[in-house]
Amino acid sequence: MEQIFLKISIMLVPALLAVTLHEVAHGFLAERLGDPTARLLGRLSLNPLKHLDPIGTIALLVFGFGWARPVPVNPSNLRRSRTDMIWVSLAGPSANLLLALASALLLRGVVYFAALMPEGSQALPYIEPIGLMAAFGLYINVILCLFNLLPVPPLDGGRVVMGLLPERQALLLRRIEPFGMLLIVFLVFGTSIWQTVFGPAVHYVVAILAGPHLDVVEQTMRLLFYR
Repeated sequence: MEQIFLKISIMLVPALLAVTLHEVAHGFLAERLGDPTARLLGRLSLNPLKHLDPIGTIALLVFGFGWARPVPVNPSNLRRSRTDMIWVSLAGPSANLLLALASALLLRGVVYFAALMPEGSQALPYIEPIGLMAAFGLYINVILCLFNLLPVPPLDGGRVVMGLLPERQALLLRRIEPFGMLLIVFLVFGTSIWQTVFGPAVHYVVAILAGPHLDVVEQTMRLLFYR
């Protein structure tokens, strides 16, 4: 039980921040481009409870990826419906990429200051959890960024593709949307795409951002998911 609470204490804040800012970014940019729907429904709030999907949150904490309740966007309110919808869709993954960069910088700072402290310093027990949270924040935001860019509606990548395709092809892809999550679950758990494509892509991006501290991220993920 103590181990479970330890894992939750490390994962909770980075996970909530990742999904909350992802959704707020969608709504914020949509309003800037003419659609106030998210603001009118109270979805521009930084309160995580406004955005959490129960199953998606559990999946995030158990499997390392998940989802929130999508922020509603009305394309007809946007100034340039198809083009603006592409930018609105990209806002969420972009927010996760920025959070991943911030987490990487925090991780580097924590490791740097920890190395300066004398062995047995009383500050180390307080610094180590911050490093673990930064490492998990880096990982989870890269996951959410790349996962949401998969070209399958209702994920952001699917909406981007619909905005780029001619109207007839976009309509065909839109018909997949009601079954999109089932298709995604099948791709993740029923095929080897995670091991052969998605997992290596995540590791590559995490390695670039973590730099010489990739081992800290890997140790953190082993602690959280393999113990």
